[in-house]
Amino acid sequence: MELETTDILATVKQLEKENRILRKKLERSETTCRELEQTNHKKENLLRQIIKDLESSQREVKEKRQLEQTLSELKRTQAQLVHAEKMSSLGQLVAGVAHEINNPVNFIHGNLTYIEEYSQDLLNVVQLYQHHYPNPVVEIQEQADAIDLDFLQEDLLKIVNSMKIGTDRIRNIVLSLRTFSRMDEAEFKLVDIHECLDSTLLILQHRLKKKQDYPEIRVMRKYGNLPLVNCYAGQLNQVLMNILVNAIDAIEELNANSKVQETKENSGQITILTSAVDREWVQIKIADTGVGMPESIQKQIFNPFFTTKPIGKGTGMGMAISYQIITETHGGKLTCCSTPGSGAEFTIEIPVRRQCSSQL
Repeated sequence: MELETTDILATVKQLEKENRILRKKLERSETTCRELEQTNHKKENLLRQIIKDLESSQREVKEKRQLEQTLSELKRTQAQLVHAEKMSSLGQLVAGVAHEINNPVNFIHGNLTYIEEYSQDLLNVVQLYQHHYPNPVVEIQEQADAIDLDFLQEDLLKIVNSMKIGTDRIRNIVLSLRTFSRMDEAEFKLVDIHECLDSTLLILQHRLKKKQDYPEIRVMRKYGNLPLVNCYAGQLNQVLMNILVNAIDAIEELNANSKVQETKENSGQITILTSAVDREWVQIKIADTGVGMPESIQKQIFNPFFTTKPIGKGTGMGMAISYQIITETHGGKLTCCSTPGSGAEFTIEIPVRRQCSSQL
């Protein structure tokens, strides 16, 4: 019995010992759990703070992007306003010069008809005198020889005819200047696209002519049968001018990079093709044989302030404003297709009957 009691007491002591150990482990476990809970709570708070900071940072980034976009738009608008003001001033100047030239030229041109008639009458009288008085007195004969009367009679009417051709040429240039400036046609109205193209080309004629080292830039007009188009003629002329000037620049750049002999043999060419896409749309294609451009540049040519020209020769706004005029003001499309070394082709598509839109 005593042995059994001793065994029971030993067992109880062992159980109590194990119980104390378990309690200590439990206490440590509870402490660890509390520490873990506190740690998790701290981590949760830290994570919430991080999320809050990220959201705040994202808002700041978004606001910064919006501010940058707003600033960019403001710069673009400012540049467009400056450019539009310059074009308006240029239009007024061109219209004023054209008007001032037109009056005296018309006066000269109108009187040339009478000069031609009077000259012919005087020459007829001289010829009658020569016929009836073939042997004039010595003084008259000496004066006739001094002024070379025969040559004078032959050349006088040629000079008058050359003067008429010259005044006709000036009148056509004045008409083109007035057509290009469109000071009396600033509103949204029906316009002849071919008239716009021809007036712009005439103004650029000095850049198309043969130069000392470069041949003439040929212009191929392939005009289709187009209806009158509802548009802002002055702004459309501005777009055509920008594209044609770029085409001429591209050809001149190619000529400058080529050998003299190659340049003289290979004349640059600009091809203008117009057509009616359907009853609602017309299309203008302007292609050149210039240097062309890679795809990386093609993607940026309509971006504001982008230019490949040297400082002082380009603002980077010409094509950007042209794109806005065609797409926003006229609801059309302006695209470019080019290959380095093979020239570029710009395509303008505008609706025939678009409603009036706000101008630049």
